[in-house]
Amino acid sequence: MEQDRVRAPNIRDVARLAGVSYQTVSRVLNDSPSIRPATKQRVLDVINEVGYRPNQAARALVTSRSRTIGVLSAQSSHYGPSTSISAIEIAAREAGYRLSITNISSGDYASIKSGLDYLLSQSVEAIIVMAPQVRVFDAIDDLMITVPFLTLESTGRDPRHSLSVDQVAGARLATRHLIDLGHTEILHISGPQDWIEADARMRGYLQELDEADLRTRAPVLGDWTAHFGYYAGLELLRFRDFTAVFCGNDQMALGLLHACREMGVDVPGDMSIVGFDDIPEAAHFFPPLTTVRQNFAEVGRRAISHILSELRGDEPTVHEQLTPELVVRESSGRLA
Repeated sequence: MEQDRVRAPNIRDVARLAGVSYQTVSRVLNDSPSIRPATKQRVLDVINEVGYRPNQAARALVTSRSRTIGVLSAQSSHYGPSTSISAIEIAAREAGYRLSITNISSGDYASIKSGLDYLLSQSVEAIIVMAPQVRVFDAIDDLMITVPFLTLESTGRDPRHSLSVDQVAGARLATRHLIDLGHTEILHISGPQDWIEADARMRGYLQELDEADLRTRAPVLGDWTAHFGYYAGLELLRFRDFTAVFCGNDQMALGLLHACREMGVDVPGDMSIVGFDDIPEAAHFFPPLTTVRQNFAEVGRRAISHILSELRGDEPTVHEQLTPELVVRESSGRLA
């Protein structure tokens, strides 16, 4: 005969073993200041001993607090967002919070609004938005979000609710590096037109060329994929009226490297290439890729720090930008 499954301990079991009322256990769980330290420790010892896990949904009904932070993401499978989300989750858990994550399949207004609606329906206490399209701000304004929220975008258009890596500065680092190597004909393959980060990197590229008084070219609008970088490279390399390319991300740079190899273009002898992000594979491209490093994990940790600060009622921090770093490898070289 199959043995009955052992019942999980509940709050009344903890109360009985600790010799207190279940209301006292509840106060300990909610960190009430009215509980004597010795009583609190006795209850906590029993909780650890029996492996009691509070029912979060029930606690939310009693305390009107879900201890949940919502995350809206547009590309959580990519290295950058996935790294930030992992850091957010670890920092949130250490602070006693859990995440409710929803991914949107497209960046259109309806998807963004639906994702935010879903998170709000989960009674989240705060929201972190990792969907860097301009339409995000329209949805936020329309929903009149009342919980603390933070967007990981670089424009600073909402300085009380944003945190980012300085994309413009990163693009300028990449472009300046190529200029310092003697290149004067520099192309830019950018990300999608409606992405805030793509626009910021494009502006940094144009600003640096303008400051160096070099000819500017219309950036090639890409889609972040290696597939696009490859086919754009095959077309661009037919004319070879440039000696360097700043790619909006490392994946497009990877595709361009593939095209160069196929077309017999030596990198960096004939062509210098710089990417953006410093994904883990970038150091193992052929040749290893010069790129701009973003500290995605630090972005995640600081995002939770900002959110917790606002949940405590502290004054919101003005838009904070982290400084990116140029990582020089073998894909960029001095103009012969």
